[in-house]
Amino acid sequence: MMTSCILCGKDSVLSRALPVCLSCIRTHPEKALPLAEAVHRRIKREYAMPETPPDRGVLCGFCVNDCRIEEGYSGYCGVRRNTHGSVMPRSGSEDTAFVECYYDLLPTNCVSMDYCGERHSTTGKNLAVFYESCTYNCLFCQNWHYRTVSGTMSVGELVSRVDEETACICYFGGDPTPQIMHALNVAKRVDVRVCWETNGAFSRNLARRVGRTAFASGGTIKFDLKAYSDSLHYALCGASNRNTLSNFTYIHEQFHRREPPILVASSLLVPGYIDEKEISDIAQFISALDPDIPYSLLAFHPHFKFSDLPCTSRELAYGCLEAASKHLSRVGIGNPWLLT
Repeated sequence: MMTSCILCGKDSVLSRALPVCLSCIRTHPEKALPLAEAVHRRIKREYAMPETPPDRGVLCGFCVNDCRIEEGYSGYCGVRRNTHGSVMPRSGSEDTAFVECYYDLLPTNCVSMDYCGERHSTTGKNLAVFYESCTYNCLFCQNWHYRTVSGTMSVGELVSRVDEETACICYFGGDPTPQIMHALNVAKRVDVRVCWETNGAFSRNLARRVGRTAFASGGTIKFDLKAYSDSLHYALCGASNRNTLSNFTYIHEQFHRREPPILVASSLLVPGYIDEKEISDIAQFISALDPDIPYSLLAFHPHFKFSDLPCTSRELAYGCLEAASKHLSRVGIGNPWLLT
């Protein structure tokens, strides 16, 4: 929908939830970001979660938000909590998580499937593990309902779901990071391929452990590179992307593997906020590491606070595809059926 930017007054495709145009976010972040922060505060308050990363108390140290949490309070994710001086999940233990799971027959429809080690499998199944938590506050989140669910599973319960027909596990969400010890503990106890879909905002220590798990099992780590500009990333997601870009580089350097690739990247083509320039910048960042790293461009479908935006147009998608293909050899549109 066409909406007037509240800073420059120009009409463009914008959501009422964030009526600040891409040009103003890029050129006037000092004006745009306080407006974006107010949006994120309001949404976090709506779900009874901390409005900003707390800065007093015990350091959590799990992600880019660097929450310092006082006794009895939670971090920005709403899941990690200071209990008697120790930061742990609200579930009461790193071995119990807010999570649900289901099986998908192989080959699955996951973003990395075209490059996955199971891409030629015609039998067996994947165990999809959905962690009901996240370190971000993306305005376009397609799985926003994680904020309202509370079912738990222990490490042992999840391990028991890995049967003889299970070829691989894929951790996603939300994001696995706030409850990542649960995921890592499960991975230690199973002998299957372990893949991750993540925003990559975890700490360097956790990046090392995620990389080791995927590398040793033949799995892939799919990073959601939501924006290259840190200002734009904050406006859309309520958090910095500095850990994401740093960890992407680190995992490539420390766990390099071409087939199946250790890394796959994806970006959501959000109308009005992500354009050819942003995708070109992301593609150049990836290419500087290795131009053969797969990159999937994903069509946007209205969700959460951006439910008033249109689906990605063919014009935008193929313009972004052309921009990315100038720098990378393995680029595609992951869900072209959503294009309008």
